Amino acid sequence: MHLVRTGHTACAICHIPSTGTTTVNKFIRILWQTALLFAIYQGSLWVVRVTGIPVPANVLGILVLFCLLLSGVIKEHHVNEAATFFLKHLVFFFVPVAVALMNWGEVFYQYGWVLLAAIVVSALLPLALVGRLAQYLQKRKDRCSN
Repeated sequence: MHLVRTGHTACAICHIPSTGTTTVNKFIRILWQTALLFAIYQGSLWVVRVTGIPVPANVLGILVLFCLLLSGVIKEHHVNEAATFFLKHLVFFFVPVAVALMNWGEVFYQYGWVLLAAIVVSALLPLALVGRLAQYLQKRKDRCSN
C-alpha cells in the first residue's frame, strides 16, 4: 500500500485512514473492524463444524483472536473501535432475555429460594473444589521437591 506522506497513517487491513474524526470515517472503520471480527467467528465456526471439536465457535474465535493479537498478525487498533462499541452497548443484547424472564415471574415467585440456592451452590462448589485441588497440588509439589 502506497501512502502519500501527509502525516496520516492507514490501517493495514482495511486501508482506511486512522486519523480524522468524522462520523462517516469512524462508522466505516467500525464496520470494517466488525467484519474482521465476524470473519474470525465464521472461520472458527467452520473449524468446529469440520473437525467436530467440542468447543463452541465463539470461544474458539476468542482464542484465535487472542493468538492473532499476541502474535502481532492483528494489532489492537484493528479491532479496538468495534470492540469498544460492542462493549459499550452490551446491555442492549440482554434486553430480550430480561423481557422474556418477565413471563417467568410465577416460576421465580414459586421456586425463587430453590433457584437462588442452586445458583449459590453452583458458583461456590467449583470455587471450593478448585481451591482444594490447588492446595493439594501445591503440597504434593512441596513434598516432591524436598
